[in-house]
Amino acid sequence: MSSKTLNLTPSLYNYMLSVSLHEPTILKSLREETAQLSSSVMQISPEQGQFMALLIELIGAKKTLEIGVYTGYSSLAVALALPDNGQIIACDISTETSAIAKRFWITAGVEQKIDLRLAPALQTLDQLIEQGASNTFDFAFIDADKCNYTHYYERSLALVRPGGLILIDNVLWSGRVADPKNHDKQTEAIRQLNTMIYQDERVNMSLLPLGDGITLVQKR
Repeated sequence: MSSKTLNLTPSLYNYMLSVSLHEPTILKSLREETAQLSSSVMQISPEQGQFMALLIELIGAKKTLEIGVYTGYSSLAVALALPDNGQIIACDISTETSAIAKRFWITAGVEQKIDLRLAPALQTLDQLIEQGASNTFDFAFIDADKCNYTHYYERSLALVRPGGLILIDNVLWSGRVADPKNHDKQTEAIRQLNTMIYQDERVNMSLLPLGDGITLVQKR
């Protein structure tokens, strides 16, 4: 037993992966290719992807939303866990990194499950709401520009059904959220979101120190 979360040393982290991570070969290949990019810090960790896939299976998700695709690791992890008739609406603005994602989706045979919308995410989300898609998504993952996090959260909350889940990445922001001297726009935006969700009576929530910190929200 422990009264607080363990500090994961490199050796303990590697041990944790050795007894818990079942990463499909296609996901490992995508992660290794992404690691060669200068922007690879944007890649989620493999244990996060596995956790997302487990959530998809636990709630029997069929319709999901992704805000921030990057090279497609999270969307591929979710697509592999979705049933054959499952769908992801994936929002991003980068044609370059999305091209990598699409190549791996095709290789994995899941491209038919992923509807990539190359446009500002708020535009896509507002269009979905206008088209009557509120309360129809089972799951949403938010991992995009931090200054819009509160806007992404509110749109996702509108689109996800009661009982559905929203997963938000980078909520611990490498510890910067706990530094009282740090007031850059991204850090302040994440602090604002964290406080908003903590006080939000519309949801049940849990913040987990997984990867760079993830918040799991269930819409009531």
